Amino acid sequence: MEIGKKIMELRKKKGLSQEQLADKVGVARQTISKWELGETSPDLKQAKELSEIFNISLDELVDNDIKEILVEKTSNTEKLAGIILKLMKFIVVFIIVAPILLIVLRIIFKNIHEHNSGRLMDMSINCTLHDETYSYEFLYYETTGEIKEAGGDGYLANVTDVDNNYDAYQALDKIDAYVKNNGGTCKRSEAKPYKE
Repeated sequence: MEIGKKIMELRKKKGLSQEQLADKVGVARQTISKWELGETSPDLKQAKELSEIFNISLDELVDNDIKEILVEKTSNTEKLAGIILKLMKFIVVFIIVAPILLIVLRIIFKNIHEHNSGRLMDMSINCTLHDETYSYEFLYYETTGEIKEAGGDGYLANVTDVDNNYDAYQALDKIDAYVKNNGGTCKRSEAKPYKE
């Protein structure tokens, strides 16, 4: 609707004559008539006064369809909120599921490793050197010889550097060779499956 027709419609709804409206806006009656006929239009200051008199927004006075803009803005906001909500759900699920998944994978890989490496075995070596007795114990995988845990006398560990070995069979041979080369003797216990 043209602004002139809108002014006429609003003036009549308010029950004002052209002259009464002209007095309120501070213009001549002929100015109101020209607006209503579409010959001229109110300037911004006059349009603001008209919107206050009719108790409407400037957008409503000039028939700007702000509803469509508001609906579009609302729709865009809702879409953005939906995306953010989905992202937050994904992050929460990831934070909860990732550690559980890591624990499960660790257990699976540990079991696969232990299965491929054979049974966990326990063996010790007891040596006598210079009238002193020394012992060292190994917990290792039967098939690969990979040491899971090892410990014992610090003297044997220092002189043979067995703590840096990853293979129990090599570490036992290293201790045995050192002690024999220095005039001592060693005796290995029988390897037994480890029981927790």
